[in-house]
Amino acid sequence: MLTGKVALVTGAGRGIGAEVAKTLASYGATVVLNYAHSEAAAAKIAEEINNAGGKAGVYGCDVADFSQVADMMKQVAKEYGSIDILVNNAGITKDNLAMVMKEEEFDAVINTNLKGTFNCMRHVVRQMLKQKGGKIINISSIVGLTGNAGQINYSASKAGLIGMTKSLAKEVAAKGITVNAVAPGCIDTEMTQVLSEEVKEQMLTQIPMKRVGTTKDIAEAVAFLASDRASYITGQTISVDGGMYA
Repeated sequence: MLTGKVALVTGAGRGIGAEVAKTLASYGATVVLNYAHSEAAAAKIAEEINNAGGKAGVYGCDVADFSQVADMMKQVAKEYGSIDILVNNAGITKDNLAMVMKEEEFDAVINTNLKGTFNCMRHVVRQMLKQKGGKIINISSIVGLTGNAGQINYSASKAGLIGMTKSLAKEVAAKGITVNAVAPGCIDTEMTQVLSEEVKEQMLTQIPMKRVGTTKDIAEAVAFLASDRASYITGQTISVDGGMYA
């Protein structure tokens, strides 16, 4: 389905990013796993992909740094020949109630989640225009659609991703580039595994399917949007949430 394509996945050392990288590779894509701090984790995922018969490499870069991202896009395109798929997954949380949230907590989340995605889209579009095509998939969140107490920074960043997705989609649609977003709901990752059983049970009451999602659920949605099967879909946000936002 993705044979011959080169995919760059940001924040690919764990969780959703790691699963997306493995899934895209399983469909034939050559995958470049971006990391900011977790080099060992990203390298381990890349090794796993390569050992399974896929093709993967790693690239260290802080997506919040405009110039670092510019260099990453140039180097990846030079080494691998193209960047056909970009998955903007890198993100952080620094939760707190608005009345006590520190300025640095707000800024850190916006800089990585929102500006980091802008940086990546800004620089990859030039390469995709040269190629006359490409797929950009941004990982948003259900809280970007609903909001969530204690996550005013994270919710704002994920809502902003949806706005950027729609705007860039309109700018590049005629150039053969699609831009879409996936909004995960409650997904079984390291972030949710640390929650108490009480909190988990409360979350389940809000999910019509009565189960949390898996990283594979998200990865398969991303793979679909990255494929030619989604060639007439752009500017859309697909919620993968078990019906929470139905």
